[in-house]
Amino acid sequence: MFPEYDVIVVGAGHAGCEAAAAAANLGSKVLLVTMNMQTIAQMSCNPAMGGIAKGQIVREIDAMGGYSGIVSDKSMIQFRMLNRSKGPAMWSPRCQSDRMLFAATWREMLENTRGVDFYQDMVRELIIENNRAVGVITGLGHPIRSKAVVVTSGTFLNGIIHIGEKQFGGGRVAEKAATGITEQLVSLGFESSRLKTGTPPRVDGRSLDYSKMDEQKGDDEIVGFSFLRTEKIKPEAQRSCHITYTNSTVHDILKTGFDRSPMFQGRIDGVGPRYCPSIEDKINRFADRDRHQLFVEPEGWNTVEIYVNGFSTSLPEEVQYEALRTVPGFEKVRVFRPGYAIEYDYFPPTQLKYSLETKYINGLFFAGQINGTTGYEEAACQGLMAGINAHHSVREQEPLILKRNEAYIGVLIDDLISKGTDEPYRMFTSRAEFRTLLRQDNADWRLTERSYQMGLASEERMQALDKKKAEVAEITRVCAEDSLDPDTINPYLNSVDSAAISERQKIGRLLLRPNVSIKGLMENDANLQTALGALSETSIEQAEIQLKYSRYLEKEEEMALRMSQLENLLIPGHINYDQIPALSNEALQKFKKIQPQTLGQASRISGVNPSDVQILMVYMGR
Repeated sequence: MFPEYDVIVVGAGHAGCEAAAAAANLGSKVLLVTMNMQTIAQMSCNPAMGGIAKGQIVREIDAMGGYSGIVSDKSMIQFRMLNRSKGPAMWSPRCQSDRMLFAATWREMLENTRGVDFYQDMVRELIIENNRAVGVITGLGHPIRSKAVVVTSGTFLNGIIHIGEKQFGGGRVAEKAATGITEQLVSLGFESSRLKTGTPPRVDGRSLDYSKMDEQKGDDEIVGFSFLRTEKIKPEAQRSCHITYTNSTVHDILKTGFDRSPMFQGRIDGVGPRYCPSIEDKINRFADRDRHQLFVEPEGWNTVEIYVNGFSTSLPEEVQYEALRTVPGFEKVRVFRPGYAIEYDYFPPTQLKYSLETKYINGLFFAGQINGTTGYEEAACQGLMAGINAHHSVREQEPLILKRNEAYIGVLIDDLISKGTDEPYRMFTSRAEFRTLLRQDNADWRLTERSYQMGLASEERMQALDKKKAEVAEITRVCAEDSLDPDTINPYLNSVDSAAISERQKIGRLLLRPNVSIKGLMENDANLQTALGALSETSIEQAEIQLKYSRYLEKEEEMALRMSQLENLLIPGHINYDQIPALSNEALQKFKKIQPQTLGQASRISGVNPSDVQILMVYMGR
């Protein structure tokens, strides 16, 4: 009934979709197995992509030839570049998405990807032969063989949904949980545990009074996510979000349900996300605060459904409803469905290699929430890497491994496998020690050529990057060689509160000043406008960042070079840590469990001291 595939991807969430697309675009024959063909790329929680650090990840996925950036651009209803008031290392793109259009666009792109087949069924078991994953067995009992398997199970593994005192099995509301895989993997020696996440109520936008809320409009300029020319909405067509707040009355009503809360009554074993807590958790943890911000987000162009961001909860339905009615603007609210919590199995990611292949079973890859992460973007980038490396595994090629100084994706994967996680992991800019290098604007500069050489990024992407590099080089040359006249440029300098000049100065020197921009200089100097006017705004922005922050970039590059020396010192796979004297007990246990591949990775393991790394280095030298 089924041919043999190169790669089988289990689950069609954000991780599964990127994994299937990447492996197929590299040349593998891929089967994407999902429990429901109608929920491919479903936005299970908020209808948005990107945000702080997450936006950088989406741009990295796009730079490498993944689909998330293109899909986000085609389905956005609002775009904002966050943190514009800060330095460019902090700028983070975010879009509000049309939930249905997002999923439909993803499915359309997958169906148009040569080499991707689909099958609707649950996977209940993996086929393991000679310590290698060679296929799956579906819920209907069909064995389907492959050379590698990528598991992207999301919240479906033994998922349990909680609403007040009610609980029932499910991987998402109205969708059944997946069973069998956890039990099989545990019997093979894997360690599993439980995590929890949640989602807020969905309400009828027609029942809300927006005049009592603050409007949050999109940007006047829509940059988007993809480095390709994608069709985007016009700025004036964007849908607005709104902001309102809880109050002490809301909190008091919510507290009446605490005695029936599954979180407070011990019915939930899994740890929830620290940085996206439920509303009851916020009230409990931040008892001194008399209000919390709520974002009122539209679900799409052609729906009245509203997502109440910030009101994630698993309290009883009637308590949710009564509390919502006391939120300004929600006095007459009609609820489409209540919020709920979901508890699910995950596998601590210290059981993975850098390629996202498991250490215990060859050809078996994990990506997404099965590794303890939270968020579409974190899942999607893992799926991309797992798909690439599953293809490489089938072809007996070296895995693609991104380092911490090369991508946020590299930071995320290194954090997971070196430190592990016992709570849902979320990416932040603060996790990246080289965030000045890892900006959203230069993701193509960092990653596209490498992906193109590997065969994933397209010729179109490479040509766009070559053009961008040529334009940046020309802008840099002009700024280094050309000077501006005081009479021409002083009015502009005064307008941005910058000191006037008394003699001609190089453009590059002027750009080192705060508030001075290439575009501002161009608008006030005809010769500069003639020299650079035909070049893209993207290239001008890129050149300006490189010129303004050159000293900081050089320092980070020097630091990255020093740290890479540890990354290049490989730890022999046969090393016996029990024979290394003077290691601390914690370091000994962590080294034996995680089996770090390099001294750099060993140095980042939680609980390992610099002295432990030095001892290991001396032992390796012997």
